Amino acid sequence: MKSLIRASALSCALLLAVACSGAADAPAQTATATHALVPNPPPAPPHRAGPLGTTVEADLDVLMASLPDNVALGTIARLGDSGDARIAWLFADLLRFYPPGHDVTEAVRAALRTLVGVEFRTDAWVPVTNQLISWDLPAPPGYVTWKRVPFELVEPGWAPFFDDPQSLFDYRFLSWGGVRIDDRPLDLAEQGAPCLRGCIPALDHPAVTDAGHGDWYPDGGIVFGVVVNGEARAYPKHIMEVHEMVNDSLGGRAIGVPYCTLCASAQAYFTDQPPAGQQRIELRTSGLLSRSNKVMFDLHTRSAFDTFSGAAVSGPLREAGFVLEQVSVVTSTWGEWKRAHPETTIVSRDGGIGRSYPDDPLRGRDDFGPIFPIGPVDARLPAQALVLGVELDANDRVAFPVGAARDALRAGRPVAIAGVTVIGDAAGLRAFDGQGAELVSHQAFWFAWSQFWPQTLLWLEPLGGGAR
Repeated sequence: MKSLIRASALSCALLLAVACSGAADAPAQTATATHALVPNPPPAPPHRAGPLGTTVEADLDVLMASLPDNVALGTIARLGDSGDARIAWLFADLLRFYPPGHDVTEAVRAALRTLVGVEFRTDAWVPVTNQLISWDLPAPPGYVTWKRVPFELVEPGWAPFFDDPQSLFDYRFLSWGGVRIDDRPLDLAEQGAPCLRGCIPALDHPAVTDAGHGDWYPDGGIVFGVVVNGEARAYPKHIMEVHEMVNDSLGGRAIGVPYCTLCASAQAYFTDQPPAGQQRIELRTSGLLSRSNKVMFDLHTRSAFDTFSGAAVSGPLREAGFVLEQVSVVTSTWGEWKRAHPETTIVSRDGGIGRSYPDDPLRGRDDFGPIFPIGPVDARLPAQALVLGVELDANDRVAFPVGAARDALRAGRPVAIAGVTVIGDAAGLRAFDGQGAELVSHQAFWFAWSQFWPQTLLWLEPLGGGAR
């Protein structure tokens, strides 16, 4: 493994995504907004089964050992001639770490043209990865051994996520979100210490005020509302866009609230009932993504989670079979939330850490579609249509388009399917079963909900009701 000096060389001299300007905590715009596949691509290329073969494995060893500064371009060409399309996943990984026009990028594009029969454009990483996901090409044997090399050159703190041989990650989909890991010690994080190397910093135990002292936030501002044991709290969207993770206490319980800005998905998990022998879970943002969904992890065990499901996918918590218990999140305006929940509290204007927050931290970053690889989009709705996703049990999910559901409720029409009934809460939505018990729900972009729950049932209301 290269020294940290060489890691810095890779991340500062070659990478397209981080400017290395020294500005900590700033969410990075890291890719061109697109989720389209290559127009009229050929069928999935043939690929071999079984081992790669000693020559190909040796070439991959040489290639990864040559990173970051003296990349073996001839080896890239030989791998392109190998005839084993599975290698394309490693080529896609390299494209993430080198900018358009770089010698490595151009060598990889040429090798992919030979290997999979597609001419990819100059800014190739997103379309290449989307196409490989669409084809569902298998990863090569030993994939993690080589994939981890460029990732750990950028961020050695990601090593635990590659160390678990029984990990539940589909490593093909694991990509870099443009920032590094938030591994600040608890005491520094609670003081609001910045991430000096550029992470997305969790907000731990934020200061809160009552609704009357929350008049600094406009009534039309968006909040993510959570109620636990009758205690309500609002998390302002613009603060969540900066932190993307809050560790808090509400209703006598410890909760973690991740917000995936790329998925428009705020969720809430109880974190105070870890497996026996483990500390209370402290959720953090890793800087990694899986099909545009943030990968969160526990600071103490370095166990990674599937953020959508709450299931541990690597490390000691994966070994324990641990799944975080989820509680509903309501997306509402602040004015409607405090009218519906007059005893609510709201995170204070400075988060309790003396920080100021811009009104629009992302500056329209996601306005033109997903900016990271997601693969093909379920055609039942547009990619960034907002849905209320509802968890029925371990396997079954239902989704309700938010706009259509609100319109129906305002018109006095029922919103129900498969035993699930949706009602309004403030300016948001909640879901209940046939016995009146609340079902866990939260909003998300359709592309995110549908790719993590591809068999989800979708409520629609064409001419009086329906589903598909």
